Amino acid sequence: MAEIITLPVRGLELFAGPARRTPLKRSARGLESLGIESVQDLLQHYPRYHVDRTQLRTISELGRAPQDSEVQMHARVRSIKPPFRTKSGKRMIVGSIVDETGVMTVTWFNQDWVARALRPGTEAFFYGRVSRYKGKLQMTAPRFEIVRSGREPFNVGRIIPIYPATAELSSDGVRRLMWEALREHTAVADPLPDDLRRSLGLLQRREAIRLIHFPESKKDVLAARRRLVFDEVFTLQLGLVYRKRRVERTVRGLRQLESGEGSLAETFMNALPFKPTGAQRRACAAVASDMAKPYPMHRLVEGEVGSGKTVVALYACLVAIAGGHQAAFMAPTEVLAEQHYLTVNELLGRAFGAEEARNLFASISRRPVVRLLTGSTPEAQRAEILAAATASEVDLLIGTHALIQSSVDIPKLGLAVVDEQHRFGVHQRKGLGAKSFADGEPDILVMTATPIPRTLAVSIYGDLDVSILDELPLGRRPVQTSIAATEEERQVAYELIRSEAKAGRQAFVVYALREESRTTDLRDAKSEARRLQKEVWPELSVGLVHGDMKAQDKEGAMTAFREGATDVLVATTVIEVGVDVPNATVMLVEDAERFGLAQLHQLRGRIGRGEHDSYCVLATGIDLEAARDPAGRAAAERLGAIKDTTDGFRLALVDLAQRGEGQLFGARQSGMPQLKMTRVLEHQDAIIEARELAVRLLEEDPELQHPEHRALEREMRARFPEHSLEVVQSG
Repeated sequence: MAEIITLPVRGLELFAGPARRTPLKRSARGLESLGIESVQDLLQHYPRYHVDRTQLRTISELGRAPQDSEVQMHARVRSIKPPFRTKSGKRMIVGSIVDETGVMTVTWFNQDWVARALRPGTEAFFYGRVSRYKGKLQMTAPRFEIVRSGREPFNVGRIIPIYPATAELSSDGVRRLMWEALREHTAVADPLPDDLRRSLGLLQRREAIRLIHFPESKKDVLAARRRLVFDEVFTLQLGLVYRKRRVERTVRGLRQLESGEGSLAETFMNALPFKPTGAQRRACAAVASDMAKPYPMHRLVEGEVGSGKTVVALYACLVAIAGGHQAAFMAPTEVLAEQHYLTVNELLGRAFGAEEARNLFASISRRPVVRLLTGSTPEAQRAEILAAATASEVDLLIGTHALIQSSVDIPKLGLAVVDEQHRFGVHQRKGLGAKSFADGEPDILVMTATPIPRTLAVSIYGDLDVSILDELPLGRRPVQTSIAATEEERQVAYELIRSEAKAGRQAFVVYALREESRTTDLRDAKSEARRLQKEVWPELSVGLVHGDMKAQDKEGAMTAFREGATDVLVATTVIEVGVDVPNATVMLVEDAERFGLAQLHQLRGRIGRGEHDSYCVLATGIDLEAARDPAGRAAAERLGAIKDTTDGFRLALVDLAQRGEGQLFGARQSGMPQLKMTRVLEHQDAIIEARELAVRLLEEDPELQHPEHRALEREMRARFPEHSLEVVQSG
């Protein structure tokens, strides 16, 4: 058989690794601060938007333009006066600009920097609305872009890219460098086989790069963006699916027995105080199926606040325990770890009674041994727990990141359950794998309380199988949410809390600050707890909990509230997740505009867990209807969204639109390729198309070794560092 010869790469590799990047021939000040160190970096410094300069007007033509119309023109600064103060107190700048057809006045208010930027003789493009003042043309507060000479081919008579820039390097300077780079590097390597590219209706990569920077029409911009978005998401999906398939082919799992009637897991499910939802049952079935496979499970369980993720996680733990293995349950905070410990013990007590019994190597349905280990566990108790875990006498160990410290041994670890809020990345996975001396890699179940639509989950968690809990348990009452924007409305909320407390129920009052701050006049938890107890509800018991308290004091405050000894619990966001008090029916959030959408949704999820109607009041000091600045408008949108819906998936989309997908991708481990062009909300179809193609391609060629796929394999490895693709082998 003839030897296959891999041809050398022809053209510039856009995603080349650091050693193969092409240095810039001409440097410029400000490039480094933009993250541009190579030709590849420069070509991927994509425009923020484009301006159509095929429609430039002259000053004489502006006289015939409609009043207050938006125009653009190329002109030279003839004069610019120093800033002066008007009668109204504003600082005003007046100048004049000129072209070959006439002169026009330009003015700005309270922008002194303009007088320094626009010296006489400066050439610039001006964009703004034209009006007449005392019969003369003028532009008020026009935007402008200074250019060295407006007649270069990349600056005039075409659609112009406007780039992210700095004080040292303007958009015009970037444009100049881009023009030169594209003239020099006309050949750009394209890893997509031609027949595949044509079947997808995509431009060649070199054309896409050229047209995104210097298009000739709007159609060019759209076609170029489509190709570049596809490249980003396809390489992402290729790496994620490759990593997942590699686990399935090469990493040995533990092959737990699927749970049947009478097993630990099914005995537990049958004893629940409520009927599991269909979504919970489907997730449990998927978990049991995963754990019975010859390779380790890597599954994400995501769902609404109160959708029952803990039940699914505990089901998985019992499958592992029944198979003779230990389980670890990691939470991001001590409060959440303690709540999981309480919930697990309560649920196990219902199913198996109060008496613990070792279940390792036993299939009898008796209560497993559960222990809690956090950074605040007393030393003597910690030593006892560690010794028992090392001796395989603990079935389920619940805790924080303390579980992956070197002093903790879990020799028969079969399952690790990890809350996604904990940054569970490469080193943590290796740390867990190293603790197990079992004959295979432990299964991993990741939980997230942030609902993400399945399309987006595919792009973010594509190397995990996904179970979505999109049903709430029967009987769960929706929380009634309102906004209190005045002091009178806050007093109504105080009265609501008083009446609920008199009826035997409880309330949370949440603050953004722990204690008084000199830099803001926001209310704080410590001061307000004293005021509320003394002045507002002297007849009630008011407690306080915040993150700076000692562990035993924090737990004491939480225990008093759980047991009903405290009527009102004043808190910071330490109670955002994991606190389960069914008797709590009111949540008052002060300065609610200071909280993120996900935070508000999580906080609201602390109530509505019992049989009574529940109420969430969002108190704010800002006038939501009059908000004009971007921060105020965003706050109004957040509070309006949380008031109008309890659907976490809808709220997640609003949150994503406000904060950007960087927040979502930031939750993943290192090694994820950066998305520069892609917007996950806008490009969901491209993500799904790329996912399907990646799956199909890797089914045909698991290691991408066919000659026509070698360039794709090379690019995938350049974008996913080797340790990231190989991290699945973490033992």
